[in-house]
Amino acid sequence: MPDTSPRRFWLLRIASAAAAALLNACKGALEPSSPPPPASAPAEAVSPGVIGPIPAPQGSARNSSAATARAYRQDGATHLYGLNAERIYKGRMPPLLYAIGVLNVQIDQVGRVTRLEWLRAPRHAPEVVAEIERTVRRAAPFPAPLRLGKVVYTDTWLWHKSGRFQLDTLTEGQD
Repeated sequence: MPDTSPRRFWLLRIASAAAAALLNACKGALEPSSPPPPASAPAEAVSPGVIGPIPAPQGSARNSSAATARAYRQDGATHLYGLNAERIYKGRMPPLLYAIGVLNVQIDQVGRVTRLEWLRAPRHAPEVVAEIERTVRRAAPFPAPLRLGKVVYTDTWLWHKSGRFQLDTLTEGQD
């Protein structure tokens, strides 16, 4: 009989992430909202395959109630996964990866990316460095760090030669 403990772990992790997202959505509904955009603004098309925040004029539609940068890292990784679902490597990563990078991301009070700083850049793969930076900047606005005001969080990017990736925060492991 196969061991189901890893499956149970991931199911619990997904369930807790869904519960946290629902809690954030309910909390956001209780807060006063900004005025609706002018009627002359064209509506943006939303891709049905992407799960994630809907950008608003002042910031992300989601808020983060994280009290530490480490806790915010989970919100940032979930946000990036939601916007890049088709680019996430599914399953366990192979033993040899094309690139690994460690990046600090500074987020302001409304979720804008204000600074990127490489702690460990994959210098042998400058195209990966550029793509990761593009991916992070394109994902803005991130969830607004309500309790922190602004935040600098660190995550490790695990890059496969196919161009798909996982973040260490949400990785499915490595063989």
